[in-house]
Amino acid sequence: MLAVGIDLAGTENRPSGFCSLFEMEAKTCLIYSDKEIIQKIKELKPEIIAIDAPLTLPKGRKSIEDRTNVHLRECDKELLRRGIKFFPITLGPMRKLTERGIKIKKLLESEGFKAIEVYPGGAQDVLSIPRKQRGLEKLRKGLEKLGIKGLTKDMSNHELDAVTSALVGKFFLEGTSETLGTEDGIVMPKS
Repeated sequence: MLAVGIDLAGTENRPSGFCSLFEMEAKTCLIYSDKEIIQKIKELKPEIIAIDAPLTLPKGRKSIEDRTNVHLRECDKELLRRGIKFFPITLGPMRKLTERGIKIKKLLESEGFKAIEVYPGGAQDVLSIPRKQRGLEKLRKGLEKLGIKGLTKDMSNHELDAVTSALVGKFFLEGTSETLGTEDGIVMPKS
C-alpha cells in the first residue's frame, strides 16, 4: 500500500511538504505548485492522498468568502469536544489554504484518486507524540518510535507533518482510523 501525505501551503510560492509512505518507509521532499503535486501523484499512483488542509466548507456556506455566522464544520466541533486545538477555516490565512485544498481535492478526484482531509497536529496528539512546536527533533523521534523509517535530521517541519499525514492515510487504508464529523470530515487515528 502506498499512501501520500501532503502538508499543503496556502499559496504556491510557499513550500508544501510531500511524503510517500510505502509500508513504513518514508520519502519526503518540498514541492510548490499544484501542477507539481498532481504530476507527482500521477507518477506514484497512491491508494490514498492524505492532505493537511481543509477540503470542505461548513454546511450552509456556499464559499469561503460568504459573510455568515457559520464558521465550524461538524469535524471542527468534534475537535473542540476532544480538546484538540486548531485554526477555524474562516480565519484569515486559513481562507487561502481552504480554497487551495478544495481545488487540489477536485483535481485529484477528476484524475480518479481518493483524497482525504487529515490534521497532523491533532493526529500527533492522539498518537502521543510531540507536535512540531515542541521541536522537530522530538517530532522526528516520535515518528520513529511509531516505526517510520527513512527520516533524517534535516527534514523540515512541512516534511514531518507530511509524514504524519501519510501515516494517517495508511491507517485509513488499514481501517484503523476514524472520521470526525461527516464522512468527508477529518480522518484521525483511532484513539
